[in-house]
Amino acid sequence: MSTVDWAVLLLTLLSIVAYGIYKSRGIKNIDGYLLGNRSLPWYHVGLSVMATQASAITFLSAPGLAYSSGMSFVQFYFGLPLAMIVLCITFIPIFHRLKVFTAYEFLEKRFDVKTRGLTALLFLIQRGISTGITIFAPSLIISTILHIDLTLTTLIIGSFVVIYTTYGGTKAVSHTQLLQMSIIFGSLLIAGMLVIHLLPADIGLSKALHIAGKSGKTNALDFTFDLNNNYTLWTGLIGGFFLQLSYFGTDQSQVGRYLTGSSIKESRMGLIMNGLLKVPMQFAILLIGVLVFTYYQYHQPPIFFNQVEVQKLKESQYAASYQELEQKHTQLFQQRESLVNGLSTALDQEDQGGIEASRSALHQLNAQMQQVKDSTLTLIKKNNPAAETNDNNYVFLSFVTKAFPKGLIGLLIAVIFLASMGSTASAINSLASTTTIDIYKRFINRNATERQDLFWSRIFTLIWGIFTVVIALYANRLGNLLEAVNILGSLFYGTILGIFIVAFYLKKIQGKAVFIAAILSEIMVIGIWYLDKIPFLWLNLIGCVAVMIIAYFIQLSLRNDTTASNRSSNP
Repeated sequence: MSTVDWAVLLLTLLSIVAYGIYKSRGIKNIDGYLLGNRSLPWYHVGLSVMATQASAITFLSAPGLAYSSGMSFVQFYFGLPLAMIVLCITFIPIFHRLKVFTAYEFLEKRFDVKTRGLTALLFLIQRGISTGITIFAPSLIISTILHIDLTLTTLIIGSFVVIYTTYGGTKAVSHTQLLQMSIIFGSLLIAGMLVIHLLPADIGLSKALHIAGKSGKTNALDFTFDLNNNYTLWTGLIGGFFLQLSYFGTDQSQVGRYLTGSSIKESRMGLIMNGLLKVPMQFAILLIGVLVFTYYQYHQPPIFFNQVEVQKLKESQYAASYQELEQKHTQLFQQRESLVNGLSTALDQEDQGGIEASRSALHQLNAQMQQVKDSTLTLIKKNNPAAETNDNNYVFLSFVTKAFPKGLIGLLIAVIFLASMGSTASAINSLASTTTIDIYKRFINRNATERQDLFWSRIFTLIWGIFTVVIALYANRLGNLLEAVNILGSLFYGTILGIFIVAFYLKKIQGKAVFIAAILSEIMVIGIWYLDKIPFLWLNLIGCVAVMIIAYFIQLSLRNDTTASNRSSNP
């Protein structure tokens, strides 16, 4: 990066930290620290909710995923608007009416303290680890692309977040997220326009999408009911609905965002805003990845986007073999470039025969280029068995650093940092909230003063901040980081959602039954995931339904045992 890019990056990051500290001055109690005195307007709530979900992984992995496999990932979010409607009707009124700090307080009122404790523990495990991944993701990619030490990059991101989150709590998180999302939306718009500008003069948006479509990259909808496919319409609507309902309804990192709303109406409007904007935003991010794919039809891409591993290969005993593969890759690209030009001409002339012939030839040529890449991956693995052979996470930033002008590179990298900071700050704040309210105030010091509560809230924020940075320092070999986080969530969210569904709708089921059911369901979900027989999104549905069914039959058994005992004691 140039000096200008570094200046833009550092100025943006320092401005965010300073703004968060400034807006959160004067916090005097735990209500202000954990929930911002429940005083924020709907647009604050909506953008904060979006920023919490839209981590750096979204902006790193999604374009790479679209580049390699198309738009199908957008279906993952199709259940989100439906989940927002259910939350607005059911969850928000209950949480606001009870004046809870965390979602898990409600469970003790409905069931018992051990169910509350178990659910809070499941959340702390899942969110603590996944937050480490959200820090590690941008650190890994940026350190690789910019040749900066990975540990240093991780510590920089983590330190910025921990400073203003520990000082200002939820208020700092919400205000910085408002500014972060404004910068992110603007930068994405600029990035999309610039990608189109970098295409050949005669290739506009429409033709670029046609070219990508003929290579199978615009496959946004898949109506097949295929249990072996992670991303179909039905997987997104059903499995995605349960994942999003659990995430937004029971994960404190999100619940804490809309509990800051000044009223039920403000919280509802914030969630509706998220439901309306999230799918188009994700579609736009994936679309940028598709446009990058079209760009590389006219500009030769690297065989493998992680150039650190490629450089190791060039300096190894396999250098000659790699050079042969690189030459073959160049020859195939030249052939593909000619075919793409032919396809462009056929599109202009609306020559359907020519379009289909070009599409078929492109398909065969892309398969040959994939074989070259597979051979390269084999060499990389031989040279370094620990190497990660999925380069999706490197596609977008690699493109940005090579093709974008000075200044804009720094801004786009700042966006990656900002997204990581926004989601990480919310997560650390929620981990501290849950630890303070559900562990410290419930089991350790129930009679703590407001001053003690505020002090320990800040201490737990600092501790969780350090913990997540440590996880980030040791996280590695995760494949596609976007999927890694969603898989981790799917292992826990179904069970947690099942507990809340029973609490809201199955009034006759009591604490002992749901506690046992939750433990058994979690064991079942982890077992199914380990066997790897179905797409991970379905684990959310399985966990939720398992809790409800098992709890129902355990409660029935307990009721029958009680009845039988009463009869035996009263002959």
